[in-house]
Amino acid sequence: MFKFLIVCLALCTLGYANGDWVPKTANEIKEIRGECLKAHPLSVEQINKLKQTEFPDEPEVRQYLLCTATKLDIFCTHEGYHADRLAKQFKMDLTEEEALQIAQGCIDSNPEKSPADVWAFRGHKCMMASKIGERVRAYIKAKQAEAAAKA
Repeated sequence: MFKFLIVCLALCTLGYANGDWVPKTANEIKEIRGECLKAHPLSVEQINKLKQTEFPDEPEVRQYLLCTATKLDIFCTHEGYHADRLAKQFKMDLTEEEALQIAQGCIDSNPEKSPADVWAFRGHKCMMASKIGERVRAYIKAKQAEAAAKA
């Protein structure tokens, strides 16, 4: 078990130290969400809430969000969120510096030693309550309206 922990920490640190990280594209995010939905199925009601950018604090939703954050490579189960990556991935029309300040205000070192899904959910909830969350909600609504107009 100790060796597993060391390997996980090393991989997490290596991934964080790697300057080659780039934000995921919309298509990559869509693919990741699909993979995580298969791995962590949600009810129709939960999916409908997520489509409305409502994120209930429920185990299935937390596991889904943990999966997406981990696969986006913005969260590590031993170090938490990477503020710089959060800022780059979700800055929307904000400056990277402003997005970084928001991200840094939302991440924590998990002093209460919460399970990873609870820890990731806590940061996600904070981000969605910020200016970044406002922009994400507006972007999603615009994309939904665009899709509805094409249908």
